[in-house]
Amino acid sequence: MLEYAMFERLPFRSQTEAIAKYGNILARRQHNKWQVTLYELHNTFVELWSGEQVQVYSTFKNSANKVAIFEPYLDAVNVSGLER
Repeated sequence: MLEYAMFERLPFRSQTEAIAKYGNILARRQHNKWQVTLYELHNTFVELWSGEQVQVYSTFKNSANKVAIFEPYLDAVNVSGLER
């Protein structure tokens, strides 16, 4: 299992390979000029911040509040098609 601290120490290329192989996209959002994608990777949350000329991965500690992690993505969730 790849923990957040281990993921942070990987070179960017290895981080990208790990996300491509094991990551699951959970949500996407815009923040200013950044496209932010939230992934789940081995029970850890990882964000990919993509700008015009740079991409950066960031991780959340396991102790991070899950609601706080998802809150910035809630505006992009479309629930209009959901029925009871």
